[in-house]
Amino acid sequence: MNKLLIQGARLVNEGTITLQDVLIEGERILKIAPVIAVSQDMEVIDARGKHLLPGCIDDQVHFREPGLTHKATIETESKACVAGGITSYFEMPNTNPQTTNADAYANKLAVAEQTSWVNYGFMFGGTNDNLDEVKAIDPKTTPALKLFLGSSTGNMLVDDPNTLKEIFSAFKLPIAVHCEDEQTIKANLATYIAKFGDAIPIEHHPEIRSEEACYLSSSKAIALAKETGARLHVFHLSTAKETALFSNELPLAQKQITAEVCIHHLWFSDKDYAQKGTHIKWNPAVKTAHDRDELWNALNDDRIDIIATDHAPHTLDEKAQPYTKAPSGGPMVQHALPVLLECVQQGKITLEKVVEKMCHNPAILFDIEQRGYIREGYFADLVLVDTNASQTVTRNNVLYKCGWSPLEGTTLRGAVTHTIINGNVIYNQGNFAQNPKVKALTFAR
Repeated sequence: MNKLLIQGARLVNEGTITLQDVLIEGERILKIAPVIAVSQDMEVIDARGKHLLPGCIDDQVHFREPGLTHKATIETESKACVAGGITSYFEMPNTNPQTTNADAYANKLAVAEQTSWVNYGFMFGGTNDNLDEVKAIDPKTTPALKLFLGSSTGNMLVDDPNTLKEIFSAFKLPIAVHCEDEQTIKANLATYIAKFGDAIPIEHHPEIRSEEACYLSSSKAIALAKETGARLHVFHLSTAKETALFSNELPLAQKQITAEVCIHHLWFSDKDYAQKGTHIKWNPAVKTAHDRDELWNALNDDRIDIIATDHAPHTLDEKAQPYTKAPSGGPMVQHALPVLLECVQQGKITLEKVVEKMCHNPAILFDIEQRGYIREGYFADLVLVDTNASQTVTRNNVLYKCGWSPLEGTTLRGAVTHTIINGNVIYNQGNFAQNPKVKALTFAR
């Protein structure tokens, strides 16, 4: 079997930073020690001065395949993941067709097996009328059930109270939810359309998809989870008010109700709409600087458990439409980890906490088998970063099929130099391997 030795890295793992060598044999980590002797059968990476992290696990991406491949594909967006140090992802079910039955699920797995650059998993989608399909989900191969409690593609809005209660009562795996109250949003939107027509100024987006809409939906979902005993994971918190709904009193493995925050809600605020326009139109909306500060506080004190991207690319032409027609979402996987490295430099978070939220905690929350840590015997999914390097995001260096980034013009201190997946160096100083050897994620349930 091939052997790869990473020498002299500052290993960031399980709350500590230590100088270590890491020896990989085949797909797995064979040995971790302060010094490992070099032999002739080893390839060696000199990691002195760099930090070695577990590969990041992004629990929420939209790669648009099938049906929306003019925006993105599993191949193009997972290749961008490689450059950003993300070695595993969970893709969402609101594609066309939607991933709400066994055949659609199997088709996605087949595409990923042939084209994905990183390890993959797919959330199954719940609707008002597919409970039998939901009950048949294989817990060993499916990370979670995704429910949209705010508007989404087609019929994926789950708004029947009886259906929701039945799903929450019957389903024992994590239920991941998008929480925005649809009636509140519709009423707000009608008010602004009456005033502006379709050309609503983008600055009103967080007033339309408001704090009230988010809090009302999140609080209802949490109340239902407590009533039914469901394992609830609330996606992309965007408001200070919502952070009070979550607790840090238990370790993650014992929590029944957990939360996630996305890079864009940690980076942007409503002050950025004037410059960025619809390029930072997301659902839920980017809100105030106060909301952003409180999201950071909740992340650092462990009320929020995971950092993700909600990577959701659209074309520039689509984004250039008037407010009511411009879709929400933006591409983030290539730059999520570099943004956090910049935030480490700014003192907003520690590197150890970044690893906890992007690597360890997704593995814990979703029971991912033998990933998310740098441990002997685990799969060798690793990322080498240079915190002394810097990069400026430009339209010329993004890898997304849509060809743009909401971070264009931003200089970030910190860069991914190597990405290793299942023991193979897939990315090396801007160069990609020809044959990524990736796997479908499995779950210890």
